[in-house]
Amino acid sequence: MKTRIGILGIGGVGGYFGGLLAKTYVDSDVIEIIFIARGNTQKVIAQNGLKITTDTTESIVFPKLISNNPSDIGTLDVLICATKTYDIENSLMSIKDCIISKTMILPLYNGVDATERIQTLFPENTILQACVYIVSMTTAPGNIKKIGSYEKLFFGSTTVPISKLETLQSIFTNAKIESYLVENIEETVWEKFIFISALASATSYLNQNIGGILNNPSNKELYNALLKEISAVALAKGIKLPNDIIAQTITKLEKSPQDNTSSMHRDFLAGNTTEVKSLTEYVVNEGLKYGVLTPKYQQILKKLT
Repeated sequence: MKTRIGILGIGGVGGYFGGLLAKTYVDSDVIEIIFIARGNTQKVIAQNGLKITTDTTESIVFPKLISNNPSDIGTLDVLICATKTYDIENSLMSIKDCIISKTMILPLYNGVDATERIQTLFPENTILQACVYIVSMTTAPGNIKKIGSYEKLFFGSTTVPISKLETLQSIFTNAKIESYLVENIEETVWEKFIFISALASATSYLNQNIGGILNNPSNKELYNALLKEISAVALAKGIKLPNDIIAQTITKLEKSPQDNTSSMHRDFLAGNTTEVKSLTEYVVNEGLKYGVLTPKYQQILKKLT
C-alpha cells in the first residue's frame, strides 16, 4: 500500500515543501504526493508543472496528481495543510471525504490556533503541531520563489509519541527537507508565533520592511513593545518561554534579509485578504481573556481593520 500525502495549499510554504516531496517521490512505488489546488494554480501546474526558483537553482516539478475534487484525490494517509489561516475551515471541509480516521494532519500555518480549530472539525484524527522558518512566496500561479538558504520545519504532538512520527520525518529527510521532531512543540510554535505576529503587525501598520523596522528607532520601539505584549500573553496562557525570548526574537529578525517583509504586509499591499485575525486580533482577544494589556496590538488592530 502506498502512503498517500496530500498538500493542501500550493503557496509559498506548501508549494516549496510540496515541490521537494513531489520531486523526490515522483517515481516512488511506496509514496504518492498529491497537490490539492484549484483555479489558475491547478491549471498552470497541470499544464506546465510547479516552478520553484531559489537564489541558485530553478526546477519544474510535476506531482502525481493535482486536483480539488475529492473523488479524484481519494483518501489520504497524511494531509499537509498550508493555506492561509482565514481559509482553514472552508478548505478542509471542501475535501472532508479525503480525510478518514487514520489521516494524520500536519498544519503549516502562521497562527497558533490551527491545531485546535482542525481538531474541532476532525475530533478523531491526529492533528500535529508545527511551524516553519522560510522566506518563500508565490510570484504567479504555479511559481514559487524562495529567498535565502534558511529553511527549517519543526513538528511534534502533545498526544502522539515522537516514535510514531519518525516515519514522516524520514519521508521529509529523503526529500532534503530539514525537519526537527520536537517534544515541547507548543513552546516552539509559540516562539515562531511571537516572531511572525509582531513582525506582521508592525510591517503592515508602518508599511515598512524589516530594514525599516530595525533601522528606525521609533519603529523598533513599537516592535519591542509588541514583543513584550505578546510574550506576556503567552506567559499568562501557561506557555513556557525562554527568559530571553525578546532578545532571541530580535536577533532572529536581525539575521533576516532587510529588504524582506511579512506575508501579511505583502497581502495588504496587494489588496488581498489578510491573516490579521490570526496574527493580530488573536493576541488582542487572548489578552482580554487572560487580563493582559495589549495597547499597541489594539492600536494596530484598529488601523488594520
